[in-house]
Amino acid sequence: MNAARLNAQPRARSSHCLQSAGETPELAAPTLANALPAGLVEDDEIIILLLRPSPLYILLASLGSLLVIAVVTLALMYLGRLSGVAWIDTLAFGLGITIGIVRLAWQGLEWWNRLYVLTDRRIIRRKGVLRPSIFETKLRDIQHTSVFQLLRERSLGLGSIGFASAGSDVFDAFWVMIRQPFAVHRTIVEAIERYGRH
Repeated sequence: MNAARLNAQPRARSSHCLQSAGETPELAAPTLANALPAGLVEDDEIIILLLRPSPLYILLASLGSLLVIAVVTLALMYLGRLSGVAWIDTLAFGLGITIGIVRLAWQGLEWWNRLYVLTDRRIIRRKGVLRPSIFETKLRDIQHTSVFQLLRERSLGLGSIGFASAGSDVFDAFWVMIRQPFAVHRTIVEAIERYGRH
């Protein structure tokens, strides 16, 4: 799991307690802890989970646009052959590859800027590159959580978790394409039961 866990200790004193399932804590978790924007979590707040989507998010979220890029590239190459101009094939292919790389790079930035945080007080989701947005709600206000898995996610061991707060008919926020979604969901439910019912 691309996640950092802290044993119930305040953030200011807990950076050495970061753990990442299946990975060496010293290598994986501090990177995530350093990615937290200043002021997002209060010093006396306990971080229980700190995650990003799986790196597969970069490819899976780009699949639709990469397919469109491939179709347009092939169409341009075909039109170039019909017109009898050989160099258009190379130009179309190069253009398609360049746009595909730019698309993946943008999705990489989107992945890098997504953070999911569970503390002893709140659920937080941060996303966005040019206009970052933050969703947060108190644990006691969470009315419903659900795990969702598309077929492609299930085959890769990924899933998304939706959060609905009090007075909402729909899910207010999602943690998308995270690894081991059922284990993460269980941790969230336990945190709500432990901290959010007081």
